[in-house]
Amino acid sequence: MTLAAVAQFCANEVLSRNRQICVDLIRRAAAGNAKAVFLPEASDFIGKDKNEVLRLTSEAEEPFINGICQAAKQNDIWVSVGLHGKSSEARVYNSHILVSPQGQIAANYRKIHLFDVDIKGGARLMESEGTIPGTEIGSPVQTSIGKIGLQTCYDLRFAELSIIQRARGADILTYPSAFTVKTGDAHWASLLRARAIETQTYVIAAAQAGQHNESRASYGHAMIVDPWGEIVAHCDSSESEPTLAFAEIDLKYMESIRQQMPVMEQRRNDLYPTLK
Repeated sequence: MTLAAVAQFCANEVLSRNRQICVDLIRRAAAGNAKAVFLPEASDFIGKDKNEVLRLTSEAEEPFINGICQAAKQNDIWVSVGLHGKSSEARVYNSHILVSPQGQIAANYRKIHLFDVDIKGGARLMESEGTIPGTEIGSPVQTSIGKIGLQTCYDLRFAELSIIQRARGADILTYPSAFTVKTGDAHWASLLRARAIETQTYVIAAAQAGQHNESRASYGHAMIVDPWGEIVAHCDSSESEPTLAFAEIDLKYMESIRQQMPVMEQRRNDLYPTLK
């Protein structure tokens, strides 16, 4: 049995606190026999405004990455985690790294789709004001639980990325996230299940949860969805403490679904563009 662990917690602007929470979650996941643990978007911190984000990124990036890499190596576990990445501009990257059990960065994905929205009765967020969009999709990375395709939060709404990563061999799609409460309540589980069903992969979505500051709150409900669309692990959104949920990653089960319903082979690429 190969276990994966998905995490949720509430990051704030205190760098040492957030880093320690992540290290503790990594240890707990390994103690629970997970071979990989998935941490949320912006696990290093969530700032109040653009200036604070720039300042904290300059302070946080290297110590945070070093702490995660050390914890991955000490606990012999794969770690997926979202963080802020420095750039030469007055903006940052929304990064998602995958760290090996040897403590090495195996992949560094930069979020492609930025969350620029103004929801009536909900949040107004313009991520592009402080974030540079990524320009590469990246291929899935082979790990001890399967080939993992990296995305981040708002990327979840764009099915093309998931289909491309499945075509490139993904067994697992992962979306570290910080969904707003309003959009999460309406769409979170539906989108995750849809991506799992249409690609016939496991979907693992770590989540920020709770009130980060006076102007920002996240939905939570971190979960793992299997290739049939069933939610097989779920973190309670009412849980205020850092939380983990565990699920088995069964690649034989995944292959049986793909054989019984071979949707990728049945795509009509003569009628619409091939995604690969």
